[in-house]
Amino acid sequence: MRNLRPIGVFDSGVGGLTVVKALRDLLPNEKIFYLGDTARVPYGGKSATTVERYTLEMTYMLVEEGVKTIVIACNSASAVALPKLEETLSVPVVGVILPGAKAAVATTRNGHIGVIGTRATIKSGAYEKALRALDADLRVTSRACPLLVPLVEEGWLNDEMSDRVIARYLEPLIREGIDTLVLGCTHYPLLTGAIERVLGPTVKLVDSARNCATAVQALLDRQSLCAPAGTSGGLEVALTDAPDNFLRVAREALQLDVGEIQLREVLHGAPSAL
Repeated sequence: MRNLRPIGVFDSGVGGLTVVKALRDLLPNEKIFYLGDTARVPYGGKSATTVERYTLEMTYMLVEEGVKTIVIACNSASAVALPKLEETLSVPVVGVILPGAKAAVATTRNGHIGVIGTRATIKSGAYEKALRALDADLRVTSRACPLLVPLVEEGWLNDEMSDRVIARYLEPLIREGIDTLVLGCTHYPLLTGAIERVLGPTVKLVDSARNCATAVQALLDRQSLCAPAGTSGGLEVALTDAPDNFLRVAREALQLDVGEIQLREVLHGAPSAL
């Protein structure tokens, strides 16, 4: 039965586990197959062409696993490659940008939204396009924060150095008067505590991971792909290189049991399943 197939989730590294955690909480009956491209993390500083190629390779690998839908739990990949994936994949695909944009529009009070993300995400302008398509009168201020992904991958989640880097990135956005901040990278929810310390109580955070999980739930409902009630869900994790700090970050920050890690070689070219 197609309903019993897993949800495929892909990210360049550990950050996509924030989406997995949200999916596990929201959809406990679903099986999830997570693929992290740890051999080539991070994607955020790479060219659009390279990010698209890597994303296609990873999603083709998920198709080979027999997943029923694919979640692009990477803002850089969603920004650059989602239109191509929607054209080529044989299963429905969900990105993180549109769900985050919708939540930000619903949250803002003064119409000034900030967006932080990797260089690739910010350079793409994907959030600005999505936000202004929803409300043309919005003011959007974006900033690339390339040092934050390596901090998360190192597990420096509550660290004085991380706090100083975050403050350096966010203070200009605060001065410009944003009242809502989109965490435009699925690594960033792991730094929520530090980000909130810098922002204070007047700026609301929009977590793209949690909103992405809600969008996946809606998709499964629409397409009658939900696992039957009472089905035992689960999580399998595969990486393209040894996990390094991956397991420690997942266990300590997310209280997520990732089980035995599988190692996979990158699949080049489109599989026959497409």
